[in-house]
Amino acid sequence: MFSGYSLADLTSILVMQGFSGLSLFSVFVLMSLGLAIIFGQMGVINMAHGEFMILGAYVTWLTEHAVQDYLPWLFDGYFFIAIVLAFFCAALLGMVIERILIRHLYHRPLDTLLATWGLSLIMQQTYRTLFGPREVGVDLPAWLMGSYHFGDNIEIPINGVFVMLLTLIITVMVGYLMYRSAWGIKVRAVVVNRAMAGAVGINTAQVDNRTFALGCGIAGIAGSAFTMISSTGPTAGQQYIVDTFLVVVFGGAQSLLGTIASAFAISQSQSTLEFFLSGSMAKVLTLLIVVVILMLRPQGLFASRIRR
Repeated sequence: MFSGYSLADLTSILVMQGFSGLSLFSVFVLMSLGLAIIFGQMGVINMAHGEFMILGAYVTWLTEHAVQDYLPWLFDGYFFIAIVLAFFCAALLGMVIERILIRHLYHRPLDTLLATWGLSLIMQQTYRTLFGPREVGVDLPAWLMGSYHFGDNIEIPINGVFVMLLTLIITVMVGYLMYRSAWGIKVRAVVVNRAMAGAVGINTAQVDNRTFALGCGIAGIAGSAFTMISSTGPTAGQQYIVDTFLVVVFGGAQSLLGTIASAFAISQSQSTLEFFLSGSMAKVLTLLIVVVILMLRPQGLFASRIRR
């Protein structure tokens, strides 16, 4: 697999593919953070999570066109507007879905799987009807174009650096919200003992609704980031949902640190192996490695210790 490459070539390849893996890692982290909150904290198997990501991507695409047509002087900063709009659109839709559908299916994980799978198909068809079956892309501002050059063979795209910085900021904010804020204490109290949390005055239904909305909103931000590295189509979310669940389970369903470590390991292995092998073979080998590790450590890399 490595024959025909000099040491300098291998070093350049590993650096370039490593950075490409970091871009994939950023999308994985943003997707997995939202899913870890919904699946890990609430026990809901949300098969429509990828469609919430695509909602954020379409909101970004619509924002870009609206700014170009009506507010061209804002074009250089439209992406920041799109991120905020993507978060709130996905979060509001998630809030509505939780109230009319998910709320009736708690403690029934298989039912949530089937219901959200049906929801994903409905959302895909809605996107296909509204935006057409073809993939769409966004035009990036000039300051996000180009790349940083390191040596003769290493180029790091600026938009990839921006996506990583965005991921870092969102991750820190989610960590603070879940582990340092009063709302995060309520969420963890409901996870540990729902009946006791309700007995001490915590509105568990409200916590569930806002938690689901937060997870969906983060998926919307992932969709905005996704537009910077790939085009968007009605079914694009399904290409990431399996990998996202794999990241959450491998890292530990209730551990944000485990989610980040798992996303890094999986994205780096896939990106590096894809250069030397086909994309499908790289995914197969990565999956086999994860399965073997889960056989040895079924609770994931970082299991939360909760006294029952």
